[in-house]
Amino acid sequence: MSFGAAVKSVLSKYVGFTGRARRSEYWWFFLFTILVSIVTAVLDSALGLNYMDGSSSGPIGTIVSLALLLPGLAVAVRRLHDTDRSGWWLLIALVPIVGAIVLIVFFVMDGTPGANRFGASPKD
Repeated sequence: MSFGAAVKSVLSKYVGFTGRARRSEYWWFFLFTILVSIVTAVLDSALGLNYMDGSSSGPIGTIVSLALLLPGLAVAVRRLHDTDRSGWWLLIALVPIVGAIVLIVFFVMDGTPGANRFGASPKD
């Protein structure tokens, strides 16, 4: 799946928490989110809209981050579904350090071949 196709797929399934997402779909959208964050930080700085605490974010970055929050959660849940895990596994991120490492391992793993309890394979 290409970068543009992945971003289009995730944004078209804005709050679709059912089904499965390929590994490439998740990571391309992750890269898109990072790039958009950088652009909004630069834009906020250039327009002098940074918050008073000295951070690089401002209102534009906050609005864009909130807009990308639900699609990011949805694609993460669908990625976990591809590895035959429930979306509730996202809550492991609340465990400091270890939770993030476990999630990264899950996101990097190959999906289950063929259909699983969350639907048909996205590769088919």
